[in-house]
Amino acid sequence: MFETLGSLTASPWIYALVAASIVLDVFLPVLPSGVLVITAAAAAAAAGAAGPVPVPVPEQVPDILLLLVIATTASVLGDMAAFRLGRRGGARLDRAIARSRRLTRAHERLGTALARGGGALVVIARFAPAGRSVVSLGAGKTQRKVAEFLPWSVLAGMAWAGYSVALGYFGTQWLGTQWLGTALSVVALFAAGALAAFLVRRPEAAAATA
Repeated sequence: MFETLGSLTASPWIYALVAASIVLDVFLPVLPSGVLVITAAAAAAAAGAAGPVPVPVPEQVPDILLLLVIATTASVLGDMAAFRLGRRGGARLDRAIARSRRLTRAHERLGTALARGGGALVVIARFAPAGRSVVSLGAGKTQRKVAEFLPWSVLAGMAWAGYSVALGYFGTQWLGTQWLGTALSVVALFAAGALAAFLVRRPEAAAATA
């Protein structure tokens, strides 16, 4: 898998692929957007690594700053698309949410958290599996104002993109091997997702102790 993704980083289309994956994974959380960002960052680190043995550098190497900007921008665009869908979803979306007790509770917690100024939930949920979907759709469904949601979405996108890029880039530099740096960085990304999912499930407990 990593070899296949690694070959894609030598193509200028890697930016479009990363952007499309990040925008769409708010609706299809199974897309490997985080893995793509990490792999591209790891390729940039490997190309710039110095060592006693020359490393073949592909003609196209991802630019780390451009990758960071694209990942952040795509994250915000996907969030806002889901936000708009949640706001205008109407009865069909209401029925879909009502059929899931988990989604219903998540949307209720989100509305309470945002009303109390707890927009940090948007940032934390960005790292959780499907958390971005629930938060973005929920913020729109509870009729939050764009001015209330957008700044937190931007902060969440910056945090997620920065973390993913840093994992791939510095992990590969420190370990000196692209495939190992990529693999361990993906594990670290999933670990952050597991921690975020645990924290997102605790707002009711935190509110009870406040």
